[in-house]
Amino acid sequence: MYESSWDFTLANYGPVWSFMVQLGLLLLFLVLGNIFRRTIPFFRKCLVPSALLGGTLLLLVNIFAKQFDFVMVDNRLMQVITYHCLAIGFAAMSLKTEKSTHKTTPAQVVEFGALQGGTYMLQAFVGLGITLILFAVTRYGGSVISYICGLILPLAYGQGPGNALSWDINFTNTPAAQFAGNGSFGLSLASIGFVVASVFGILYINISKKHGKLSVRSGNASAVPVIHEQSEYEELPDNESVDKFTLQMGFVALAYALAFGFMCLLGAISDFTNNIGWGFNFLWASLSAMLIRAVVKHLQKGKLMHHEYINNYQMDRISGFFFDLMIVAGVSAIEINDIKNYILPIVILSVVGTVITYIYIHMVSRECFKGFEHEFFLMSFGTLTGTASNGMILMKEVDPQLRTPVSSLYILSNFPAMVMIAPLLFLLNFAGQSPVNAVIACAIFFVLWLSYTIFLFRRRIFKKKFADKPVAVWTEEN
Repeated sequence: MYESSWDFTLANYGPVWSFMVQLGLLLLFLVLGNIFRRTIPFFRKCLVPSALLGGTLLLLVNIFAKQFDFVMVDNRLMQVITYHCLAIGFAAMSLKTEKSTHKTTPAQVVEFGALQGGTYMLQAFVGLGITLILFAVTRYGGSVISYICGLILPLAYGQGPGNALSWDINFTNTPAAQFAGNGSFGLSLASIGFVVASVFGILYINISKKHGKLSVRSGNASAVPVIHEQSEYEELPDNESVDKFTLQMGFVALAYALAFGFMCLLGAISDFTNNIGWGFNFLWASLSAMLIRAVVKHLQKGKLMHHEYINNYQMDRISGFFFDLMIVAGVSAIEINDIKNYILPIVILSVVGTVITYIYIHMVSRECFKGFEHEFFLMSFGTLTGTASNGMILMKEVDPQLRTPVSSLYILSNFPAMVMIAPLLFLLNFAGQSPVNAVIACAIFFVLWLSYTIFLFRRRIFKKKFADKPVAVWTEEN
């Protein structure tokens, strides 16, 4: 007996057309966002990402359509897309093989990693401290503000919509957390982070220029000091039976498949490892991509692979596409009803998070990266409130030829930054189990922040010259 047949008509909208319609909406509004950015001077001058504008437009149109009982956006599907796009984008980024030719020292690389770790810890203990206080004040009132929601601040500002959504859902599904963000709380904070990165970054540039503290670095295009690593292996010829881009997507898919297998393994061990496994899909995807990259390099050295199969340019395009898609989907997935009871913590966390991030990065930039502190500040502030794309766009506004070593330091500091941020990631589940656990985690974040900060300001604190002291001043001649 054959199973009953089915067709591709509107009668089967759910299984046949739903996903394509939602994907089409994301791409359509991404294009509309780009049109708005290019045609409206305010958005263009403020460097507001096209993906953020597109997601906001889709969110507003969906809110308007709901007034007529018509729902355009499938919130659950948008959340799923946001979750997966984060990991796929990180996998593509981690598959790239890049090398810098800038004059950088190991100390500068570790300091950049320590700045990122210190900023995460600062956002974590301040954000968690704020909501612990709000929880204590409101627990005897009419409505209780969850003690844990402040811990989403470093995830939303530091890592964007994907991880903010993931742990918002995780905390929502943890009864002890007393939280009902349903993903919208984290997505709202992340969206605000994009605005903060763009608006405050541009204000910093304009004010610094006005006071004569900052000028655009000029130079010949040939002077660009950050280059792709030169390989002794030839790229795959265009006349091969498989397209180059298809191969790149295959490598990314393999990395995510390995990550999925590892997450399944962690999920089968215990409840604790289950939360860690599925909550950090982007981390496992990155590590899997690094493993694939190492295997490919080993095969090339053993003369078992004779072409350069991984293409950095196309990996950039893949990660850029999925990150743009993540932003549009994340913003459009915000459910206004889910954040009505969290307006106060969202406002407080956004304002305080912006101020402390600005002050801390500004202080470290002046202390450790003299000579290119403005470029370093813009890259770091944009990255630690929005995404790496925001940081790069802001930095290139004042250093279009990438003459300073900031972009090189960012590439080289990924591993030390990952190590220094790891304690935050592994304490998330612990903190959500009870208010007491959250207080303990808050204290640990403070100690870690203090440790990283002492390291960054060690020369000033201990009044001595270190052997690892970086180049004091970066000049055009460097």
